[in-house]
Amino acid sequence: MKRIVLFLATNLAVIVVLSIVLKLFGLDRAASMQTGMSYGGLLAFSAVVGFTGAIISLLLSKPMAKWSTGAQVIATPQNQAEAWLVETVRRLATKAGIGMPEVAIYEGEPNAFATGAFRNSALVAVSTGLLQSMNKEEVEAVLGHEVAHVANGDMVTLTLIQGVVNTFVIFLARVVGSIVDKAVFRSERGTGPGYFISVMVLEIVFGILASIIVAWFSRQREFRADAGAADYIGTPTPMVNALKRLGGLAPGELPKAMQAFGITEKSGIMALFSTHTPIEQRIAALQSAGR
Repeated sequence: MKRIVLFLATNLAVIVVLSIVLKLFGLDRAASMQTGMSYGGLLAFSAVVGFTGAIISLLLSKPMAKWSTGAQVIATPQNQAEAWLVETVRRLATKAGIGMPEVAIYEGEPNAFATGAFRNSALVAVSTGLLQSMNKEEVEAVLGHEVAHVANGDMVTLTLIQGVVNTFVIFLARVVGSIVDKAVFRSERGTGPGYFISVMVLEIVFGILASIIVAWFSRQREFRADAGAADYIGTPTPMVNALKRLGGLAPGELPKAMQAFGITEKSGIMALFSTHTPIEQRIAALQSAGR
């Protein structure tokens, strides 16, 4: 579940930074409602900034993943286990029709993730905990799941969805900020400090709420990635076994900056922000497809 929360956190940070920069250069003022710009003009401005934030987050996804997890890319395998890992990813990537991803290992509880802006230059990483707790068939299934995310172009789809969400977050933050500035801070001419403070706060609040929408889309992709793993291997059994083992192992939390293309899940109210479907549903879907 690592990749998405990192993507969401990076995106939110980029949007806030872009808003501050626009404010400093006076460009945000040009887009404020007090200048007489139409709602259509403000929406266009919001789309440019929103998609810029999403694209920057996409381009930063791989280096941010390496940095936040301490993942070490296997440039030259140092032992038999690393050689098997690289060769397995190579074989799965060939079946999926994508370029060979970078393969990395990081210290942590059982989990894995894939990330990267482009299908032919992605990163697939697994934790030491996962390698130690699963047999080779199960590890291969998990790797197939992550390779399927890359092959399905999930990061590009996510970026497009995030760009649309960003557009409305930025648009609504400025519209509501303008109303607050007039009603609460009583600004009569131009935009007062209340407007800019309101916009910053509202972008963060709306951005967090909008992540629920992105997480929902993310959950829908898990079934496709599971099916992809089963297709590459030729049977759903290893993926089912891997999911069962993960459910029993209570996988550890991934870094908060990253949680999207791993394989853990949340419960309770946090399920709204979860990027993964409950393991039981994923197992049922695989078993049903394998009949």
